[in-house]
Amino acid sequence: MTETQPAPPETDLPTEFPPTPGDTLIFENDRVRVWSMTLAPHGLFDWHQHFHDHVILWPKGARVAVQNLGDGDDWLQQESTPGFTMFKTVGTGGPLRPHRIRSLEDFEVTHYIVELISETSPSDIELPIVSNDRGRSVDD
Repeated sequence: MTETQPAPPETDLPTEFPPTPGDTLIFENDRVRVWSMTLAPHGLFDWHQHFHDHVILWPKGARVAVQNLGDGDDWLQQESTPGFTMFKTVGTGGPLRPHRIRSLEDFEVTHYIVELISETSPSDIELPIVSNDRGRSVDD
């Protein structure tokens, strides 16, 4: 896998994680909240959680690595092509496990997160990601 920074020791982790799944809130009304997340070359967006069912859209392709809290130094590498879109059901039992994301690119990358905030999730549990198959996880 690609080079990544190891997770801080468990004692250095915060006890609460931000509910902001992006770095810039670009739109909000009573039904949706739209965030952008821009990663500098090899940049990191630190620990955060998702509290709502959401759609993620990558207008341009990118390679990133995602680390879930509790996975030690393991990072899951993901590749997307332009237009990669995925839907994640958090469920009413959420939030999702905290995670962080690192760009594996030598250029700035941006993706968008659309949170569905007006309705309670129709699921009691977290469900697998549903996507348009323009992205994939990469095994070592």
